[in-house]
Amino acid sequence: MKKIIKILFKFFLLLLVAGIIFIAWANYSIKENSDSYISYNIADIPETKTALLLGTSKNLNSGLPNAYFYNRIQAAVDLYKSGKIEYIIVSGDNSRKSYNEPEDMLLTLVHYGIPHDRIFLDHAGFRTLDSVVRAKEIFGQTKLVIISQKFHNERAVFLAKKNGIDAFGYNAKDVNKYMGVKTNIREYFAKAKAYYDLILGVKPKFGGKKILIP
Repeated sequence: MKKIIKILFKFFLLLLVAGIIFIAWANYSIKENSDSYISYNIADIPETKTALLLGTSKNLNSGLPNAYFYNRIQAAVDLYKSGKIEYIIVSGDNSRKSYNEPEDMLLTLVHYGIPHDRIFLDHAGFRTLDSVVRAKEIFGQTKLVIISQKFHNERAVFLAKKNGIDAFGYNAKDVNKYMGVKTNIREYFAKAKAYYDLILGVKPKFGGKKILIP
């Protein structure tokens, strides 16, 4: 019995080490592959018909405003008003009637002066993979500027390029590093999951009818 426990422990230890190595490698690889395509500087972003604004909740669980949300909104507004983009796909989670990331972002963008007819909603952007693949398959876009924080853009641009999209990332302002600790830790695992999904050929949860962007 002791021998079996010892073998199982060694096997578990090997899996743990392999998992840590895989996560570290995935994070390094994704950052290296996307670094030259993302920027905080609007001047570095090529003129592109459509931007993909990745959704997040408007408020934190505490009820306070979510800085990630408002910083992404500001980045999208700045990019549109600079003339770099013409349309914005807002992609996020709308899995419950009481929770609608795309609608919240739409209303806030309009409040900041973006014309309603320049915004398209994707209510099935449950994950980053779903958002970028659906931008191509549902909205017909093969070139995109993706808007989110840098840590998120690294993964989004990587996934977009792996799915045949000519993608660039415009980085929204990040939040205080202490406030974002939980998010940044979660991102390490999300980058590993992105590679895992590519290996398994995971597809978006939902399809749908084609939506034409003029």
